Parts: sequence; structure tokens; C-alpha cells
Amino acid sequence: MTETVDHYVTHAPITLSFIVPAYNVAEYVGRCISSLLSSQAPDVEIIVVNDGSTDETGLIADEYALANPGLLKVIHQSNRGHGGAINTGMAHAGGAYIKVIDADDWVDPSSLITVLTTLREQLRQSSAVDLVVTNYVYEKQNKHFKHVVRYDNVMPTGRTLSWDDIGTFRTNQYLIMHSLIFKASVLRQSHMQLPDHMFYVDFIFSYQPLPHTSTLLYVDTNFYRYFTGRQGQSVETKTMVSRVSQLMLVNRIMTQLTPEPDSVPTGLYRYMIHYLSINCVITSTFLILSKKQENYQMKQHLWQQLENRSSIIAEDVRSATLCRLINIPGQTGRLVVRFGYRIAEAAIGFN
Repeated sequence: MTETVDHYVTHAPITLSFIVPAYNVAEYVGRCISSLLSSQAPDVEIIVVNDGSTDETGLIADEYALANPGLLKVIHQSNRGHGGAINTGMAHAGGAYIKVIDADDWVDPSSLITVLTTLREQLRQSSAVDLVVTNYVYEKQNKHFKHVVRYDNVMPTGRTLSWDDIGTFRTNQYLIMHSLIFKASVLRQSHMQLPDHMFYVDFIFSYQPLPHTSTLLYVDTNFYRYFTGRQGQSVETKTMVSRVSQLMLVNRIMTQLTPEPDSVPTGLYRYMIHYLSINCVITSTFLILSKKQENYQMKQHLWQQLENRSSIIAEDVRSATLCRLINIPGQTGRLVVRFGYRIAEAAIGFN
């Protein structure tokens, strides 16, 4: 299918580009787009990338575009997967800042106003921050409790920070794609091209650009609403177990992207090791949950791959608390991991 762009009118300089990768989400995409349109701000653009959907996703997006000329752009392309859709969106984005939002998620309208006000204030300054961080909320289907992920324990709010100003993240706390708004120039400098037809590339999106950031700003607002619990969703437990080879590929890419400790600020290196350690734990966990002998061997390969990359990086990753737990040997270690995962899943509702 030839890529086409519909219903777009050039408008004033753009503060924020929303990229919405969308594949067979006809039931949810309207909710997402409506939340992004809630501000009706002329300096916002919404780019929906219909990634070869076979349902009415593209038609619904086109209808919104027709009703909102100048605000919404729809790109139709043959299926390239989540990463390919994000790549297409980035290639067409004209905003000073870029935010990716999955089409089954949405943003809080009042928080959107807060975020836009903040970004506009940044762009009026001589040097706008490279990365803006917000809270996100787990919105699990049919579950009333909403788990809010905040960063006020590691980032003072409302002021420009360097990586060396950042505190120590909790063991299970990290900056995922849903919490990040990158300056567009940072993404270009990183030369990031996410792999086509690969799941879990949000890990790479949240990792590869970091060495190109030097300033951050934390906005303590519950901006992103992360919808989980949908059957067949890529983060559903049984789905992740079945796609564990994809997690291994993502982990290998992240391992290769990890900088040596003397090449980036100390605070940034410390955070990237923290994030890589969490990715290693997540990947190892689903290898263990599969209960397959060949995947137990793949887990050993993951850790050897890290050692082959750099003994210094490997030692720093292995020293993390969860990494020590995930590497408890034998059946005892695997039982600990399965039990711990079930507790976390029930408490937080992340799948």
C-alpha cells in the first residue's frame, strides 16, 4: 500500500506533535483522538499513523481529520509494526516537542493544558529543556483502583534539572515512553530508527535518545492514561510470554546502546544502568514464566551477552537488587520470580 497523507492544512509554528500509532483499535482510537483535541490549541498537531489496519481504525481517524482541519493529520501505510508507525510519525512531525501516545490510551484534558503551558514557557526561553517528564496512570479495564506513577521522589518539580540533579529511582521505578516528551531536535540527533515489525520498541524509544539530553523538567501532573487489561494486548502476561524472543531482541539493542561510564554524566549513566537492569529483569522474568527449558538457557545467554558487551556495565547491572534476585539459581529462584510477579500484577494491575 502506498503511504498517503490526508486532510492536513499547514498552520502556525507547532509546540507539540502527538504521534499516534494505530493498528486495529477502532473501538478505542476515537477516545484517544478526542482527548488530544480537547484543547483545540492551534500550536498542537496530531499525527495518526494507520498502520495497515484491517478494521475501521483508518476510517474513524479520517472522519476526525475532516472535522478538525489543521489539527489532525492521518497517514495510511502498509503494516510496519509499532516501531515503523512511530518512525513514520516522527518523519512527518513539525513540532518543537514530540509525544507518542498509543491509540488505545488517552490524555487527561486538564493536564494537557498544564503541559502545553509548560512547553510554551520553555520555548520562550533562550534554551528550552531537552526532556519533559510527567506522571502516568494505569487504567486497567474493569478495575477501579488507579495506580499513579509519579517522580516527585527523584525530581523536584517545576525547575530545570541536569542528570546529576536526579535522585535515586526506586527499584521498580523508571521513565517509560508514556512519561516522556522529547524535544524534536534530541530525537533527530539520536538518529533513532525503531525496528519494523518488532514489539516492545517503547523500551528503545525511552533509552536511545537519553545521551543526547542534558536538561530535564518534571511536571507533576497525571497526564498520560495507560489502558491495560485488554485481551491480546502486547503487555498482557501470556502475550509477553509468547513474544519473549522479541524482548530478547530489544534487550540486545539496549545493551549495545548503553554508554560507557566515562562518556556521559554520572547521573545519566546511573539512570541508564538502572533502566537496563529493569529491562534485563523483565526479560528474564518472562523467560522464566514460560516454563520452557530452552528459555531458561536463553536467560543465561542474555546475561552472557551483557558480559560480552562490557564487564564494567555487566557488573553495574548485576549489582541491582532485582538483578540479584532474578539470578537466584535453580528451581528455587524460578519459584521466587513467579511468586513475586503474581503479587506485583495483583497489586498494581499493570497487565
